[in-house]
Amino acid sequence: MTDHALAPEAAPATAGARPTRARHVVLWLTVLAYLITYMDRVVISTAAPSIQKEFGFSNQTLGWIFASFQISYALFQIPGGWLGDRFGPRRALSGVVVWWSAFTAITATTWSAGSMMVSRFLFGMGEAGAFPIATRSLSRWMLPAERGWAQGVTHAGARLGGAVTPAFVALLIVGFGWRMPFLLFALVGLGWAALWFWYYRDTPRDHKSVNAAELELIEGALGKGKARVSVPWKKLLARPQLWTLSAMYFCYAYCINIFLTWFPKYLHDARGFDIAVMGLMASMPLMAGVVGDLAGGWFSDLLVKRGAGLRMGRRVVAIVGFLIAAAMIPLAAAAEGHIASIIFFCVALFGLELTVGVSWAVTLDIGGEYAGSVSAVMNTLGNIGAAIAAAVTGYIVAASGWFSAFAVLAVLCVIAAVLFLRIDASRPLYVEEARA
Repeated sequence: MTDHALAPEAAPATAGARPTRARHVVLWLTVLAYLITYMDRVVISTAAPSIQKEFGFSNQTLGWIFASFQISYALFQIPGGWLGDRFGPRRALSGVVVWWSAFTAITATTWSAGSMMVSRFLFGMGEAGAFPIATRSLSRWMLPAERGWAQGVTHAGARLGGAVTPAFVALLIVGFGWRMPFLLFALVGLGWAALWFWYYRDTPRDHKSVNAAELELIEGALGKGKARVSVPWKKLLARPQLWTLSAMYFCYAYCINIFLTWFPKYLHDARGFDIAVMGLMASMPLMAGVVGDLAGGWFSDLLVKRGAGLRMGRRVVAIVGFLIAAAMIPLAAAAEGHIASIIFFCVALFGLELTVGVSWAVTLDIGGEYAGSVSAVMNTLGNIGAAIAAAVTGYIVAASGWFSAFAVLAVLCVIAAVLFLRIDASRPLYVEEARA
C-alpha cells in the first residue's frame, strides 16, 4: 500500500514525529484473514466433482451440503459480531479461526452426506464471526478516509483466496486426493490465529508499536474509543437504513455465492472442462473480482476526498457496479463460445465486486463503535441469500437449465442497485453512542 493511497484524516500535532504504521500492519493481517476464510470455504466447490464421484451424491444433495455451511454462517453472524464487540477482536477473532480451522480438517474425515453436512455446519459457525469481528477490529484503527480502501483491499484478499484456491486445489486433488487440501488449509488457519493473537491489540493505545504521532492521528479522527462496548440492539434494529443495507446485501451475497459454490460445477457440466482446466477457468472471474474490490474501495474514497460526501461517494460506485453485473451475467450465460463466456463472466464479477468494499465501508460509516454488530446484521441477511442460492440452484438447473439460474442473478443485481439509492452512509445509526 503506498503512502499516498492513505491520506491522513488529520495531521498529528506531535511536533517533529513521523507516525508509525501499525494500523497498516493490522490492515494487512486482516487481509490475510479474509484470504484464508475464502480458501477454506471454496475448497469444497473445487473438490465437489471428486466428492460426488466417491460418494455418489446427486446435485440436490450437493446443494444441501453447500447450504449447510451457509445456513450456519447466516445464523451465527450476529453472535459472531457480538463476540467481537463484547470481548474484543483480539481474543474473539483468534478463537473463531481456531474453531473453523479444526472443522476444515474434520471435513476430510467425513464418510457420508450427513456427516459432511454436520461438519460444514460447524465450520460455518466459526467462519460466521470472521467478517463482523474483523470489521470491528478495523473500526478503532482505520481513519474514515481510509475505510473504503481498507474494506476494498480486505475483500480483495477474500476474492484472491477464492480465485487462487480452485487451481491450487485441483492440482492437490490430482496429486493427493480431495482430502489433502482440507488438512493443509487447516494448518494455515491455525498459524494465522497465533500471529494475530501475538500482534493485534483491541485499541491502538494498548499497542507498543504505535507511537504518539500515530496515536494522535487515529484518536484525533476517531476518539479514544473502547475495547468493548454494550450494543444497543433495540435502537440499532429500529433503524430502517440497517434493513435497506441488509436487503441490498442479500442480493449481492446470493449472486457471489453462485460463483463460490456452483460455478466450478457449471464449468464442468455445461462447458465440458476437465477438473484441471475447470480450476483455472473458475479462478479467472474471481481474479477480475479482486480488481473490482480494489477499484471500488479506492474510487469511493477518492470521491469522498474530492468533496462528493459519504452518501454519493459510496452510492455511485455501488450502483454502477451492480448495473454492470446485471448486464454482463446474461451475456455470459448465453454465449456459445467458452472463452467469450469466461470474458463476460470476468466483467460481471468485476462489476459485482466494485460494490462489496463500499458496502462494508458503509457499516463502518454508519455503525461506529457498533460496526461489528451492524455488519453482522447485514451479513446475516446476505448469507440467508447465499444459503438460498446454494440450496435452490440445483433444483433450478434440474428444472430449467443453467441460463435460468444465472438470470436470477441479473434480476437481483438490478434490485440491489435500486436499494442502494436509499442508503445514506453519512447518517450514523446511533449518533449519541457512536460519538460518546
